[in-house]
Amino acid sequence: MSTLLHIDSSVRAATNPNPDHDSISKNIARRFIETWQENRPEDDYIYRDVGMNPPDFISQDWIGAVFTPEEKRTPAQRERLSLSDTLIAEVAKADVILISSPMYNYGMPAHLKAWFDQIVRIDKTFDFDLSRGDFPLQPLLSGKTLIIVTSSGEFGFEKGGIREDSGHLAPHLRTLSKYLGVDTVYEITAEYQEFGDERHRRSVANARQRAENLAVELSISNLAQSSNHESADV
Repeated sequence: MSTLLHIDSSVRAATNPNPDHDSISKNIARRFIETWQENRPEDDYIYRDVGMNPPDFISQDWIGAVFTPEEKRTPAQRERLSLSDTLIAEVAKADVILISSPMYNYGMPAHLKAWFDQIVRIDKTFDFDLSRGDFPLQPLLSGKTLIIVTSSGEFGFEKGGIREDSGHLAPHLRTLSKYLGVDTVYEITAEYQEFGDERHRRSVANARQRAENLAVELSISNLAQSSNHESADV
């Protein structure tokens, strides 16, 4: 049995009275989740909508609590870090992580960045050792798979695309993913939303199909790995 952690970050709901306002990224992610659960209904599923329920931003008091030795933290400091502890535990438990995000102003929503800021934490998801020279930070988690679902109003943010230098969402997610313990990353992208033309409709349809196909592929692969582990344990 595996654990699937699903993070949505659009401030829009998946379903609205006006369908034109439905979150594209959330609906593509939903296609992945529904397909996965059809194949692996026994898996644990953890869901957070950080767009609708954003985590607290970190603060000076939060940083002070992080750098206070655990045995010396006050009750107030432990309470300050309780959300961070919970979010880190969810990431640590997950085998597969799905993050859906619209591109806001060419980057990730502040709500999603707040989630990462609560999780990327010294001695929890990374350690720091100057003996490593110019690369003192080392992730502590590993072995996870990340699926990134993004939507954007424009297009051409991929490598070699006409807006390659303006797309900071997927590169930022990839950079931070190592602190989630991610070894393998898949991307699903829908573009052209602001144009609302056939290119947009085709891009969304392709992204939905890609989500379904990838969920089938990974869930079956994951199932095979689980079976092999069970056989080895017999």
